[in-house]
Amino acid sequence: MTSKTPITNLLVANRGEIARRVFRTCRELGIATTAVHSDPDAAAPHVREADAAVRLPGAAPADTYLRGELIVRAALAAGADAVHPGYGFLSESAEFARAVLDAGLVWVGPPPAAIAAMGSKTAAKRLMAEAGVPVLGALAEPTEADLPVLVKAAAGGGGRGMRVVRRLADLPAELAAARAEAAKAFGSDEVFCERYLPTGRHVEVQLLADAHGTVWAVGDRDCSLQRRHQKVVEEAPAPGLPADVRAALHTAAVNAARAIGYVGAGTAEFLLAEDGRCYFLEMNTRLQVEHPVTEAVTGLDLVALQLAVAEGEELPGPTPPPTTGHAIEARLYAEDPAKDWQPATGTLHLLELAHDHQEFTGAGPGTGAGTAVGSGLRLDSGVESGSEITPHYDAMLAKVIAWAPTRAAAARKLADALARARIHGPSTNRELLVRALRHPAFLAARLHTAFLTEHAAELTAPDTKGVGRAALAAALADAAARATALPSGWRNLPSRSQVKRYRAADGTESEVRYRHTRAGLLAEDHPDVELVEATAERVVLREGEVRRPYRVARYGGRAQQVYVDTPTGSTALTALPRFPDPTAQTDPGALLAPMPGTVLRTTAAVGDAVTAGQPLLVLEAMKMEHRVTAPADGILVALLATPGRQVELGTLLAVVQTTEA
Repeated sequence: MTSKTPITNLLVANRGEIARRVFRTCRELGIATTAVHSDPDAAAPHVREADAAVRLPGAAPADTYLRGELIVRAALAAGADAVHPGYGFLSESAEFARAVLDAGLVWVGPPPAAIAAMGSKTAAKRLMAEAGVPVLGALAEPTEADLPVLVKAAAGGGGRGMRVVRRLADLPAELAAARAEAAKAFGSDEVFCERYLPTGRHVEVQLLADAHGTVWAVGDRDCSLQRRHQKVVEEAPAPGLPADVRAALHTAAVNAARAIGYVGAGTAEFLLAEDGRCYFLEMNTRLQVEHPVTEAVTGLDLVALQLAVAEGEELPGPTPPPTTGHAIEARLYAEDPAKDWQPATGTLHLLELAHDHQEFTGAGPGTGAGTAVGSGLRLDSGVESGSEITPHYDAMLAKVIAWAPTRAAAARKLADALARARIHGPSTNRELLVRALRHPAFLAARLHTAFLTEHAAELTAPDTKGVGRAALAAALADAAARATALPSGWRNLPSRSQVKRYRAADGTESEVRYRHTRAGLLAEDHPDVELVEATAERVVLREGEVRRPYRVARYGGRAQQVYVDTPTGSTALTALPRFPDPTAQTDPGALLAPMPGTVLRTTAAVGDAVTAGQPLLVLEAMKMEHRVTAPADGILVALLATPGRQVELGTLLAVVQTTEA
């Protein structure tokens, strides 16, 4: 009989959103909480919300959240009697799990042996094949007939150490790059190759098992909308699965769990090919980022069940509750999809995803597992207004989850919530999420892992009309802020105008001409638009018979950042000074750091002839690698970047002398 060990004080060996998520359940259960934090996270929300916090000196994950011995020491010092690993970092480290148990602490996760069995993807595939679960076999020596192939890290996930190879000639270099990234991220440089199915669906089964022999398949999820092999939109249940395929996936997942004596929460991930066949990908021996959608359709609190299982309790019944309705989660990342998903850093001035704070309605959203931001909506966030977004960690700011009785209603609700959000600060993928959720192919459940790439042009195209109206609203709000009173009448008369110029995120510039007269505000750019109302923070315009409100916020000094929000979307602008700053000019061939980060490696040398688009060096920021490429054909005449160097945004990295020069 399994002994029961009550948990009284839980340390979460993680940061940000997942730490806050676990703390919420602990508060409901009456369990004290302990946080750990790196130096950049000293003022983070998860630290402030914990009952106690222990510093992990340093900034880089390798010096802080990946130091298992420091975390165990922190738990003992704070009087914690249990450790929850969250996701990422050490959550799938069998060595860390053993260290926690050896210290006399309760480990809120599967047994170390089960983690070890699934820790290597190659070993896991062999084990699953022996258990009768279909797998995509590893390719020892890929040939032309196998292309394209996917290079994957054997010891980790999250898109790190993964490369798609379409030409055999590229394989050696991609293998080397994948090994280097995997070693840095997971402490192992083991990689392998498998067939790449570009239009397959990523479908997974949520598992929960206790130490008394009960294993639940708690529904399934579709996570096919991905970028750089990382999930962006997830939903439950997986839409459009035939009943026999769904049953087969659930059975395979339960068999996989039983084959390794699994206990706790975990996820079996599968690739569903176009021909309907499904293949085991991997098993994540932890709680998934996307667990809220399963909670929403089942009414379960998966963290509470994790804690109960860790205490030795039985699951409440032989089978899980049925699913009700549909839930979709969107990951809000600080990045620019139009610039190859370039991550963004800086101050998050405002994060406001709803104006009402109703309690959840519907199925699972009423569990209290997340923060209610509206009817059927949930927000799980690691940041808040005023937070600093640094390059040290993942680019995810928050997860927004919507539940509704149907999939179409959930997609509509989530898209609307994101469109109405006020997010002032670093660039985000918010607009891409809204467009994806409203895309006909998504609504028809025509999903696959190349969805975002296939529809990239539509999902990232600039909204030129929206930018023009936003610039007009920004200029009028600025005029109102400068004037003691602003008349509401507005008609277009020939007159000498003041000029305001703005630059949008895509680099396009807008110019607005206006001036004050006794007759009102005169403008020559928008003769069909009538000013109804203008203050420093709110502008109302009428175009024909349609009246639209705009909320305007400004931050910064000379190059002022302006955010214009409407009920249907938001536009970020930079107010340009009247006269350019001569010190801001750079040579045409100068390559500046597009983000703060660390130089991982250089791929060219001074004196090399380079071609446009050729990678010259690789930066690491927010757990991802980013290539810096030559802007044009020419000669690399300067290379200031060296491996290991920390660079700030705008740092000069290299200079290419173009052929024409």
